[in-house]
Amino acid sequence: MKLHARFSDHGLRTQIAMVFGLLVVALSVLLSLAVGDRFKQRLQRDAGIALQTVAENAGKLLAKGLLEGSLEAQVLADSEQVWNKGLDSPEARYLLQRAQAMHPNSLWIGVADVQGQVRAATGGLLEGRSVAERPWFQGGKEALYVGDVHPAKLLDSLLPPLPSGEPHRFVDFAAPIRVGGRTVGVLGIHGSWEWTREVLESLTPPRSDESALELFIFDRDGQMVLAPRDKARALQAAGQRLPEGLHINNNRDNARMDMTVVPWSDGGRYLTAATQLQPRNAPSDLGWRIVARQPVALAFADAHRTERNVLLIGLGAAFLATLLAWMAARRLSEDLYALANAARAVEAGTPGADIPAVHSNREVQALAGALSRMTHRLLAAHEAMEETVRLRTLELESANRALDLQARTDVLTGLLNRRGFESQMAFALAMARRSGRPLSLITVDVDHFKKVNDTYGHDAGDEVLRRLALTLQDRLRASDVIARLGGEEFVVLLPDTDLAGAQAIAQALVHAMAQQQDPVVGTITVSAGVASMRGAQDQGADLLRRGDAALYEAKGQGRNRVCTAE
Repeated sequence: MKLHARFSDHGLRTQIAMVFGLLVVALSVLLSLAVGDRFKQRLQRDAGIALQTVAENAGKLLAKGLLEGSLEAQVLADSEQVWNKGLDSPEARYLLQRAQAMHPNSLWIGVADVQGQVRAATGGLLEGRSVAERPWFQGGKEALYVGDVHPAKLLDSLLPPLPSGEPHRFVDFAAPIRVGGRTVGVLGIHGSWEWTREVLESLTPPRSDESALELFIFDRDGQMVLAPRDKARALQAAGQRLPEGLHINNNRDNARMDMTVVPWSDGGRYLTAATQLQPRNAPSDLGWRIVARQPVALAFADAHRTERNVLLIGLGAAFLATLLAWMAARRLSEDLYALANAARAVEAGTPGADIPAVHSNREVQALAGALSRMTHRLLAAHEAMEETVRLRTLELESANRALDLQARTDVLTGLLNRRGFESQMAFALAMARRSGRPLSLITVDVDHFKKVNDTYGHDAGDEVLRRLALTLQDRLRASDVIARLGGEEFVVLLPDTDLAGAQAIAQALVHAMAQQQDPVVGTITVSAGVASMRGAQDQGADLLRRGDAALYEAKGQGRNRVCTAE
């Protein structure tokens, strides 16, 4: 009653200002909170999706690396022409050294006989010693094998220490060596675990307070096997395992993408996303979980900032509306009801809802205009935010396309790299099977390339590789596929070309290189191996393996020549 009496003591102008002012403040706050909450939810969802995308990209690159490692072991083990000459023959040692040169992350590549004694290895490491009890030997003796990460044992004291001072850890790849259908040994590869750290670090921005995005790997038992260097020791000491309550996205059936805020053992709360590593073949199914996290304060910073800004805009507009309402002195009930109803329609998101124009007096018109401008500003802010999200999405797609192109191209020569070549080979094989037309392949390797690097330096070696790339491009057709597989090895895919035609082309290429004079190195020679598709059942790996075998034969016959795989 006292409050009512005090209210009645004021004049009509003040009463209208008080009532209308409170109404406008309430509506403005409601509108601001409603729109701001929509912005916040959208930004939080986008932050989670971005985090999930990083985890999935990391998983794809790791799965690709495990596949390539297992295929490398299989291809080397299937080089029967080399193993026919003995597990410790010069050809076998050259094959191992060449494979390590092409894949620097393979810290050790060796061959053990069926009793487990190492017969040949890169750098001569462990030769003569027994590896019969090692899991990679036991698994690789039966079939293609990929082993989970483990500390180095026999090799830890023989390899140069890591720059970080951490002990060596390996991921093992192994495959049985069979000659004439009989297992004669096991080929093993110890891949450096630092490879995985390089993959993860390539997907995360440099550490700063603006991002703080971190990637982790947990094994199938939930144990943490990889963490950022500056966090690993503290998290291991705290017994960090795979966070509980975390949904693992499997990326197989368009399942929902769940991101959640969970506590970690270091005491922080993080927006966390996880994905299951999708193996590209059965041996590489190690059950890894790739987890991406970002501090909540940074992950949701834009959302909180937007929410505050929207609320301030709403309060500012409410203050202006209240000031105009205080100036009103006429009966405003109809206009007030109209404005209130319109505001509720805008808040509810009714299509076409807007603040109407009223004409009872100038003050009410000004108030209606202020509310309309406030609504338009909020909606414009929402549209601007939607546009910002769209542009960021386009930028991300453009960056992904650029990364994909970079991932398929050799930086030194501008030719396709192994990844780009594999997709072109798959297409060419499919076309050849469908049309029944011939398909041939030439493998090309620079003779004595290591000597060029050792004598004249790597810059001269790089120039030799570029010269060979230009020669191949000048003398081959636009329909032919040229790629650098790694090191000094190149490969050419020749559609609609039989074995005899490919041999003639290869001979012309060898002759063309021998006729050139490099200003630094002088005469450069190359060796080439030629193979052709033998039938619809022929696979790309079979064709490439025969081409490599023919190339090794050309090397063995004295180099600067062409050999064919019959």
